[in-house]
Amino acid sequence: MRSSLAPGVWFLRAFSRDSWFRGFILLITFFIYTCYHMSRKPISVVKSRLHHNCSGIIQPTNNTHSINDTTWCNWAPFDQSNYKELLGAVDNAFLVAYAIGMFISGIFGERLPLRYYLSAGMLLSGLFTALFGLGYFWNIHVLWYFVLVQICNGLAQTTGWPSVVACVGNWFGKGKRGLIMGIWNSHTSVGNILGSLIAGIWVDEQWGLSFIVPGIITAIMGLITFFFLIEYPEDVDCTPPQHHVESEDSQDLPEDSHSNRDSSLESAVTYSKEPGAQPAAISFFGALRIPGVIEFSLCLLFAKLVSYTFLYWLPLYIFNVVHFTAKEAGDLSTLFDVGGIIGGILAGLISDYTNGRATTCCVMLILAAPMMFLYNSIGQRGISISIVMLIISGALVNGPYALITTAVSADLVRLWGLCWPGSFPPQAGTMSSTCSSLPTSWPACSSAGWCTKRSWPGSHPCTETEALVWP
Repeated sequence: MRSSLAPGVWFLRAFSRDSWFRGFILLITFFIYTCYHMSRKPISVVKSRLHHNCSGIIQPTNNTHSINDTTWCNWAPFDQSNYKELLGAVDNAFLVAYAIGMFISGIFGERLPLRYYLSAGMLLSGLFTALFGLGYFWNIHVLWYFVLVQICNGLAQTTGWPSVVACVGNWFGKGKRGLIMGIWNSHTSVGNILGSLIAGIWVDEQWGLSFIVPGIITAIMGLITFFFLIEYPEDVDCTPPQHHVESEDSQDLPEDSHSNRDSSLESAVTYSKEPGAQPAAISFFGALRIPGVIEFSLCLLFAKLVSYTFLYWLPLYIFNVVHFTAKEAGDLSTLFDVGGIIGGILAGLISDYTNGRATTCCVMLILAAPMMFLYNSIGQRGISISIVMLIISGALVNGPYALITTAVSADLVRLWGLCWPGSFPPQAGTMSSTCSSLPTSWPACSSAGWCTKRSWPGSHPCTETEALVWP
């Protein structure tokens, strides 16, 4: 007697071959960029160990420092009085290199096989992330080493975004792209969360491992990418998605705007209408002429500035204000990224339902502005208030950020080119992120500047002098 078909088999048969491959691509690209962001996060957690007040720590018997020296346990060269500028320089070394690299990464990405490009980029990114942590075990105390490693890592990280967006754009059509990309873009927040949690495990003992472990994971993911990434549906005999459907275009644009749009872009963008044909490369100025590129780039310019300020300085802010341990501050900072996951999914749902990506971004950014002031004013009144404010702030800031860098970029990639147009908004956002360390480095590193008279359970209140400096 034969049994009925197993329930699991019914489930497998419920999805077509194309659906399984598309799900696999969505999953592997999710893990790819999760690793990219995971390797960026440890520096924000480790900052609180590179320089902090050592007065409450008992000096070893063989220590040669003065008994009144409050910096004896810090890591040179960040034990100096100008440590806040040095920490900002380390951040900016990465961000400036990343901003410059993003302008050329899209050009290389559309001329090289994405699988090779991504694999090499992840291996290099893992290497340079680990090299930063090896500075702890090699007892390196020169600033140029950490700056040079950050520059190389910033350039290596630029291989990620244009490539994964182009790969996902090759597999998915425009329909419901906001929801799909909203869920998929949570890799940014998941990577930040994992980076904070992994770095927090070793930050109080051997902070070098906070970089080495994420670096190894990123390199391993690079090898997985080389062996399993599929660039185009045609490579495995899957049906390519419909990207250039006239009926969809006519819904998005008024009838009298077709001729103007076509004439203005005819010389800038050309692509073959044959199924499976690869779009032609596009120039820098040709990408600028594409409708929506400049507008969304300017929008992301400010959204990413705020997001990266939280990315690099939020753990140190919590460490100085609430006087939590470095691990506790890193763990609490993950709530901003939890809100980012929620905001990204909500932004995708709303944009799909209303068919208005620009309107969704506009409303969320307008609401995010006063939320920053509220968090600064009342966010330290209690742990519950801080949790709620961090989640809401993360949702409002990272919602538009997620929508522009995924759904909008993928729309541009598949409508007009391969990597170059879709990478323009992230490029503009990256330019603004280079400024995230400039206005925040002074107050972020000043315990007096962030002192608060309020204390949470388990925290330490301000000293009398600090309370007078900044009530």
